[in-house]
Amino acid sequence: MLAEVWPFVERRYAAGQRVVLARLVRRTGPGSRPLGATMAVAADGGWVGSVSGGCVEGALLAEARAVLDGARPRLTAVTPAAELMPWEAAPACVAELGVLIAPAPTGAVYATIGAALAARRPLAVAVALREPFDWSVAASRDGLPADEECFVEQWRPGPLLVLVGATDLAAAVAALAVPMGYRVTVVDPRPAYACRERAPAADEVVCDWPDRWLSAAPVGPRDAVLVLTHDPRIDDRAIRAALSGRAGHVGVLGSRETHDRRLARLGGLAGLDRLAGPAGLDLGGDSLAETALSMLAEVVAVANRRTGGRLRDAYGPIRVGGALPVPG
Repeated sequence: MLAEVWPFVERRYAAGQRVVLARLVRRTGPGSRPLGATMAVAADGGWVGSVSGGCVEGALLAEARAVLDGARPRLTAVTPAAELMPWEAAPACVAELGVLIAPAPTGAVYATIGAALAARRPLAVAVALREPFDWSVAASRDGLPADEECFVEQWRPGPLLVLVGATDLAAAVAALAVPMGYRVTVVDPRPAYACRERAPAADEVVCDWPDRWLSAAPVGPRDAVLVLTHDPRIDDRAIRAALSGRAGHVGVLGSRETHDRRLARLGGLAGLDRLAGPAGLDLGGDSLAETALSMLAEVVAVANRRTGGRLRDAYGPIRVGGALPVPG
């Protein structure tokens, strides 16, 4: 995705270098990366990103560097098997890929993209698929030119992930969630806990009672709440507030025994059947990082209406389509 390589583009532009993008804009069949997957190649030889997960990047590097050296931008068709000899095994990807190789945007389009990413604002980014491969941006797809063939990537702010309790586990969850596009807020009523150093990756750390904060926060169906203090004096208030709201997922830390006692305390609470406890997928790990991964994996699975089982045991498409979150 364009947003994945944008920090690289900004760094190279700040250093006075030119950057060419290779973007996957068409495909005849299944592939390892979605449409919009992007490589960025700089004049100093550095590059990031991919369009196929490894099958065609070498050829695209050569084409991108040719454009950097003065060749015309182009919309090229790439077939991973095109260069194989008859006796060689076919690659993992067999679809024909349509890849646009053209300079990264500059001027007002460049500034608008950077500002939208920094502020996590919705944005539609279009690039024409015929020369001169002009770029355009708008707050939504409806604001883009409608009279030309173009490839459009629609961004929207990532879901909100509320972590109740500025614990070490919350810090680990935030470190995983922010690069995935989540907006992470940590809420803890204890002044000694609710400080930036406790969760440096989070977007904000708030010192407040979670029930009071949640009652005023615009938490919606795309968002999730994870309750992590392991202190019923805080947890129970957070659970009551979260379940009375519109969060799409509410999970809580604790063993099965702890959760049984929690359910007994909260018996009769409306929406208690929505509470995921113990929170997480069954990964079997016990380290802090593994626990964070388990809990965040459940958040993703629930958001995509998946069970979180093994892909080898499942059927149907691997990915769930939709608008893309804006990464942090």
